[in-house]
Order: sequence, then C-alpha cells, then structure tokens
Amino acid sequence: MQDVAARAGVSLATASRVINGSSRVPGEGVADRVRTAARELGYVPNAQAQALARAATGLLGLIVHDIADPYFSSIARGVQTAARTARKQVLLASTDRDFDIERESVSTFIAHRADAIVLAGSRQSGDLDRELEAEFDRYRVNGGRVVVIGQPLAFGGAVEPENHVAAGDLADALMAAGHTQFAVIGGPGSIRTGVDRRNGFVEALGRRGLTPLVEVSGEFTRDGGHSAARRLAGALQLSPGAQAEPVCVFAVTDVMAIGAVAAWRELGLSVPEDIGIAGFDDIPTLRDHIPSLTTVALPLEEIGARAVELALRTDTECDDLRERVPGRVILRDSTRLP
Repeated sequence: MQDVAARAGVSLATASRVINGSSRVPGEGVADRVRTAARELGYVPNAQAQALARAATGLLGLIVHDIADPYFSSIARGVQTAARTARKQVLLASTDRDFDIERESVSTFIAHRADAIVLAGSRQSGDLDRELEAEFDRYRVNGGRVVVIGQPLAFGGAVEPENHVAAGDLADALMAAGHTQFAVIGGPGSIRTGVDRRNGFVEALGRRGLTPLVEVSGEFTRDGGHSAARRLAGALQLSPGAQAEPVCVFAVTDVMAIGAVAAWRELGLSVPEDIGIAGFDDIPTLRDHIPSLTTVALPLEEIGARAVELALRTDTECDDLRERVPGRVILRDSTRLP
C-alpha cells in the first residue's frame, strides 16, 4: 500500500481509502491515480487483513441440498442477486442431503468468518438440529447471523413457505375443477417439507370426504418421482385409454412430477388423458414442459433474496424473525379433465 501511495503521489491514508472502498473517497482524479498505481504494481488487498480491520469479511455462506435441483438453484440466484446488491460474496455448499456434509459446511463457513449463513432446505432430525444449534450458538455470540429457508429451527431467522396451506389450496382447486379420484407421490418421511405438503393435500381431501386411492413415496429427485410413478401405475393397474375418469396424482415437488410423467410415457400412458399430475414449486424449467404442469408457485428467487435481507439486518430484534411465504395455485394442462 505504501508503494501504491508513493507512485500515485498521495498519502497512505488516501490510498487506503480508495483501495478499501471507504465512503470518504477523494476527488476522481486522485482515485484514478491510486487505482492505476495499484494496477501497475499488481497490488491486491489482503482480504484477511481487511476483515480484521472491518470486523466483517463480506462473505455470506449458502448451504443447499442439491444445486442441480431447480428449486435450490432458483433460491441461490435470489441469494446471489441480493448479496451482490449488499456488496457481499457468496460461498456455496451443496450437500446432496448428507447432513454430515452440512455440518462440515457450517463449520467451514464459520472458520472463514462468514458474516451470515443461510440454510436452504428441510432439516431431517432433531439430533442434527441440536448439534447445529450448539455450533451456531458460538457463531452468533461472535456476531454471526443465521437464516433458514424452510421450517424454523430453535435459533436464527427463517423464511418459511406455507407448504401445508398451499397444498390444501391445490387440493381444493382440483376438486373444484371436477376431480374426484386422487393419488399421492410423497417424499421421504423424515423430510418435513414433503410431509407438510402431503398432509395439507390429504387433509383438504378429507374435508370433502375423499381419501387418496394410493400413496407412494420416493426421493426428492427426478428419478425418485420416476420410480414412485411406476409403482403407483402398477398399484392402480393403469392401462392406456382404460380410465373413464383419470386419477389426479399430487407429487410433492415439480421435479418428482416431471420424473413421473416420463415414467408413465414409457408405459404408454398419456397425461392428462390417462392420468393427471400436479406438482409444487413452479420451477423455471416448467416453461418448456409438455403438457404444462399444474403446480403451486413459490417466489423462489424472492425467498432467497429475503433470506439475505434478514441475515444482513443489523437490528438484533430480527435475530429470530420468522416470515411466511404463501404459495399460488396454477392450474394447467396436466390436470385438465377430458
């Protein structure tokens, strides 16, 4: 920095203010000389030293279950956009739903002194939550902020989609459209997001005196939906053109619904003529899906951005703030009755 200041013909303090982005920036001509000198000398600021000086690293940790899943990539896009606006850099960890990897990622982000950590996705067990709580308690004592996207933990803020309510709204809309026979493709029983969506849907059916003909489950992936859909077709003994009224299937994620459609196509079944399907999330890839998929739309990018805004708020009263995000039912061709 001294070399930069000397070449630019300014004081060390002036050079430091320009390089470190201080609000007390000198005239543009002076700032240009400092930047030119830094470029010519190959000067790169020491991020660790800046972090010590500012008591902040400018880093935001984001942990998702599967970055290849459009649900999480859409949230990540919202996180990245909001972080960029706040002049933060995002550290990303994708855990493949391995909660040991999640714990390791949290420890790594804390070791890098991330200013805040956003956890996107359902927790699986209370034991894990207690381990994370102990880790985060130490982190928060040192000024770190935590926000969860999904069901709230015992600590930190949360942005929580209204999975249970929105799934019930979807069931009501499908019954209002004339459907009377239903089946469900659920997720792993240990993942609360899938459980909440399944329960919201089935309870809404029950209020009208209906129950699913069949329920199967699979992993929260395209292949999980594909496998579950083949088992469901066998249980219902479906065959092309044989159904007077197609069964309407609720898959608890759009990704699983897309896998289900592929499985039924392989069996010679047509959607919606032989079987209907509805998903949840309204992921961006649905724009190119045929038939267009009935779903519950969540503002995924907005959810990611809001999590960042909560994480970076400076008022301590917001440490444990919970915000709920409603879903919006969209009926499309995949549940259209003949």
